[in-house]
Amino acid sequence: MEEHIALEVKDVGMKFRLSTEKVDSLKDYVIGRLKKQIQFQEFWALKDISFQLEKGDRLGILGLNGAGKSTLLKVIAGVLKPTEGTVHTRGKIAPLLELGAGFDKQYTGTENIYLYGAVLGYSKKFVQERFDEIVDFSGLRSFIDIPVKNYSSGMRSRLGFAIATQVDPDILILDEVLAVGDKDFHEKSEQKILEMMDRGATVLFVSHSMEQVERICNKAILLENGRIVASGSVSEVQRVYQTRK
Repeated sequence: MEEHIALEVKDVGMKFRLSTEKVDSLKDYVIGRLKKQIQFQEFWALKDISFQLEKGDRLGILGLNGAGKSTLLKVIAGVLKPTEGTVHTRGKIAPLLELGAGFDKQYTGTENIYLYGAVLGYSKKFVQERFDEIVDFSGLRSFIDIPVKNYSSGMRSRLGFAIATQVDPDILILDEVLAVGDKDFHEKSEQKILEMMDRGATVLFVSHSMEQVERICNKAILLENGRIVASGSVSEVQRVYQTRK
């Protein structure tokens, strides 16, 4: 991969096997599989996906629900292994996907900062040094020592965002994360992302807000049924997107 290329996605496909039978327990599933009573249907969530991003590019990924946007981000982040094709990346990746999904709801906010930080590869020393910054950015200091099970989904997302954005990544992967929290937090989180971009991060951005995509991205692709049906500038892809809604 050439030095100026940050990401290369080549002929990527992602196939899932969907059960056509309703199974209520693991026991029923095992029995059904042994008796060959459970049938599977193949479903390609992604097919023939290819594109390159240069360092500093900011790609908006558009498409209706079920188009394959989140699956594509998970493949690029390494959460899912593609059924076919390859993904090559250069540098450190910060995937902001399903913020707060890795929290233990029985633990306090404080305990989850260290737990989630460890999952993201942060050292204990790094988390200690950034602890106050994380808490202040999340706006949850009054709730930081109570169990996360008492948090709203928005509060968990805010804390997850504050933890995940403590690094300076080479590639930043964003899946609807700027929709978390209230209006003030929207603005604060977007400003944080823009600062990371100013430091040269390459960005992949999924959002249902065309206003945000226009403000943040310099390129876009449109997914439909797991395939790229348009690519180019944001304005070009937006025109095609409007006709497909």
